[in-house]
Amino acid sequence: MLQRRRTKIIATLGPATDQPGMLEKILHAGVDLVRLNFSHGKTADHEARVKAVRECGLMLGREIGIIADLQGPKIRVARFKEGKVNLTVGAAFVLDASYDSNAGNESIVGIDYKELPHDVKSHDVLLLDDGRVVLKVEFVDGSQIRCRVMVGGILSNNKGINRLGGGLSAKALTEKDKADLITAVALEVDYIAISFPRNANDIEEAKKLISEAGGTAGVIAKIERAEAIEPEVLDDIIEASAAVMVARGDLGVEIGDATLPAVQKRIIHRARTLNRAVITATQMMETMIHHAIPTRAEVFDVANAVLDGTDAVMLSAETASGDHPDIVVESMARICLMAERDPNTQISRHRVECAFSKADEAVAMATMYTANHLDTAAIIALTESGLTPLWMSRIRSGIPIFGLSRRLQTERKMTLYRGVYPLPFDVTQVERGKLYEAAMAVVEKHGFVKSGDWVIITHGDQLGSTGGTNTMKLLQVS
Repeated sequence: MLQRRRTKIIATLGPATDQPGMLEKILHAGVDLVRLNFSHGKTADHEARVKAVRECGLMLGREIGIIADLQGPKIRVARFKEGKVNLTVGAAFVLDASYDSNAGNESIVGIDYKELPHDVKSHDVLLLDDGRVVLKVEFVDGSQIRCRVMVGGILSNNKGINRLGGGLSAKALTEKDKADLITAVALEVDYIAISFPRNANDIEEAKKLISEAGGTAGVIAKIERAEAIEPEVLDDIIEASAAVMVARGDLGVEIGDATLPAVQKRIIHRARTLNRAVITATQMMETMIHHAIPTRAEVFDVANAVLDGTDAVMLSAETASGDHPDIVVESMARICLMAERDPNTQISRHRVECAFSKADEAVAMATMYTANHLDTAAIIALTESGLTPLWMSRIRSGIPIFGLSRRLQTERKMTLYRGVYPLPFDVTQVERGKLYEAAMAVVEKHGFVKSGDWVIITHGDQLGSTGGTNTMKLLQVS
């Protein structure tokens, strides 16, 4: 049988994927989930894309996960009279919360986040436009932040502002985000990504708003603030979330590029240890926005994330506005597959020395241990919530895990889990005595196992109930 790619691919939708036939092409090329970027586009755009994804998924016979990515607080300079200025090293420059938002010049510009003067002090370093322009704060005078240019260059309208080391007080959920969250729930997306969470409270607030809106979407915490990577804070955020994203753009600006690789590895490791999914994102195949082949550095970047155990790798502008989204996805899928051939991706000591507090988690771990030490072709998890397949996917393995569920929402959420392949299967419509035969037939029908293969099936005694997995059965396909 052909090797199945375990690492999932997320593609951001945009004008490029709106072109006729392109969405179908990227799904054929290997996209498992799509991302709606609520920093751009109107509600009608998101509605049309969700409809197109669901229709394409139906045509392809598989579920595609959908992530709504909220914009979050954008701390930006306002606009310049001439559209941009050229700041020179050593020059004085003022950020003014009360200045005309359209009248910026080479000496002063307005800012959209009015609390910024209260968040900074003398000697702070501000990074503008992802660090392309660097200012040092000399002093704060009322609404004015008086700075000296340390690294000069072109600064244009609405560029972002970060403080080196983090610490800005802007809330994770703006009023726009709260409105967009309600829109995302109405669109029945599977995950909602929260930008710039400071701590677990921001995640809990988002979960409460989703619940109040009648939604069931899982929350993805985008780790992009310096304070969010403090060990205790990070663990709290991970445990409060369904998944986390290593959002390397703003995070890299706040903590410094040289610090970022080790932090990425730590976030991936902690997410897997705490039984949560993890996404690696930002500029993974950036040059392929316009070029047909990736750089060697980009190949290494994607492969290293796979080797570290990320559940998914994400494409942003490469698919949203790039010249050839399908070629980018094909390249990323090929890199993931080759990286997964490394034996280290199939060796795991996850929770080997830990006690289990739940019977279903113990069954999940026992299943993976057995499968990894026996000639097993596949694992079939009959699941209501998707939790057992998630636990299984924390163990490094080359054995495919098929999450069979009667719940559409569970199928779609499982599209994010590394090495888990969701399939529809209603346990309540099968005679108890024919359960194993019927489950194996579903997997066999899709060509994933064949006669003579050994498979492991897990389920609970109370079929159709959540949280009751207590049975592991080793069977041979006949």
